[in-house]
Amino acid sequence: MNAKQKTVEDVLNTLNYYKTMGFKAVPVSSRAKREISTSSPRMRGSKETLELIHQDIGDCKRCGLCKERTHIVFGEGNSKADLMFIGEGPGRDEDKTGRPFVGRAGQLLTKIIEAMKLKREDVYIANIVKCRPPNNRVPLPEEVKTCETFLHRQIEVIQPKVIVCLGATALQNLLKTDEKISKMRGHFIDWKGVKVMPTYHPAFLLRNPNMKKPLWDDMKKVMAYFKEQK
Repeated sequence: MNAKQKTVEDVLNTLNYYKTMGFKAVPVSSRAKREISTSSPRMRGSKETLELIHQDIGDCKRCGLCKERTHIVFGEGNSKADLMFIGEGPGRDEDKTGRPFVGRAGQLLTKIIEAMKLKREDVYIANIVKCRPPNNRVPLPEEVKTCETFLHRQIEVIQPKVIVCLGATALQNLLKTDEKISKMRGHFIDWKGVKVMPTYHPAFLLRNPNMKKPLWDDMKKVMAYFKEQK
């Protein structure tokens, strides 16, 4: 038996001992509880902040996207936003600046936000992955898996009432579905207590201007939802 196997066996034996003694949980000292509560941002509950998440990411080299990136694009906006936009991943302009949605598609997104009678500072904007995939390709499953923990933690801190998924990649990876954006758009989906509205990505609108009306119809549903909540 190697050391790892022995450790696992010792833990199981300890748990079984407490079970036979009638304990429903393993006793933890007050000192241990204090150490656990301050040891990791993931264990801090309400004390988690976007700044701590950003620090955890650091100079990330957890997947291959780090090899060609210029900047990590963490996300930006109101840390208490009711509305959050999630896209696919940074593009060339975003990689250069370290800011999400600042290229042509980002400029269109800004106009959409302003048409909703909001400012970029009122919402929060992020992506499924935080580094630019080469040639703007779709992020690979292993890249998404590596990065999505940080996005989920951002969502937990921000606690938006509505998330708008911009495009199929955002929709499919956040909701873990294979459904097409054309089928899912325009309908609210409940996800972990949050309303999710899938719609087209602004970059898609640049190539297909006739799709601007369907996207705007989706945004009107978002606006109507917030109006109903008042």
